[in-house]
Amino acid sequence: MKNEQLIKQLGLEVRRRRLDSGLSQEEFAEISGLHRTYVSGIERGDRNPTIDIVFQIAQALRCSPADLFGGDEE
Repeated sequence: MKNEQLIKQLGLEVRRRRLDSGLSQEEFAEISGLHRTYVSGIERGDRNPTIDIVFQIAQALRCSPADLFGGDEE
């Protein structure tokens, strides 16, 4: 999988899990400690987050980092 595809997949999964949790981007940004516009960029696939940020997002979503890359087939 190409890097751009992986970034898009990550963003879609973050968005899906955030919405499933009933959180707005603003609420999720506060929980995760990230800026709302940064969260928006990740969800759109415009941002390439570091591994530290991926772990931060996973912790806020109460899942493993691997789950954000399709490792969790629910």
